[in-house]
Amino acid sequence: MPLTLPRFYPVIDRSIRPDLSLQEIAQVLAGAGVRLVQLRAKQASGEALLAEAKELRSFLPPEISLIINDRADVAQLSRAAGVHLGQDDLPVPAARRLLGPDKLIGFSTHNLEQIEAAASAPVDYLAFGPIFPTATKADTQPVVGCAGLREVRKRTSKPLVAIGGITPANAAQAIEAGADSVAVISGWLAAEDIPARLEEFRSALGRLD
Repeated sequence: MPLTLPRFYPVIDRSIRPDLSLQEIAQVLAGAGVRLVQLRAKQASGEALLAEAKELRSFLPPEISLIINDRADVAQLSRAAGVHLGQDDLPVPAARRLLGPDKLIGFSTHNLEQIEAAASAPVDYLAFGPIFPTATKADTQPVVGCAGLREVRKRTSKPLVAIGGITPANAAQAIEAGADSVAVISGWLAAEDIPARLEEFRSALGRLD
């Protein structure tokens, strides 16, 4: 059965909000009713990321699935729901062999060539972007815009996650352009009032789950 993605896909990056504990973040997300979350720690060692993943899992209710960014080994060891891989991470077939058939694998793409190359890959969803300008990643790819997203939607039947510069003001545009879900990092986590920001996303998207 094809994966049904939630409309809102929050990404946790502790470097954005070091003042918040993982328990506080988990409580806010659980209270908002999200059901899929990704843990991202680009500068952390594997050992540190594994510790964070285990800690976060202990605070998340069973209905929220945890995805680990980049590290399939950490996803396996932490018993997370799956991994999200970038173009330079462990190749998807190797990650699938490591994790088995039941774990989720997401894969980042930035252009039509990468989308087409991923067509036969054993991944559950594709992320595409950046849709809008973003300062979250230092090595950002060229902005593809909603026009690029519409073109990609024509080229793949896989579930599609829009990422990059997503805010409550533009989130609906990404869904209208063909995304099944929007992945958001600083757009929610950097907010002074995170619960209020999540409600803004709920209003913009119609739902978060």
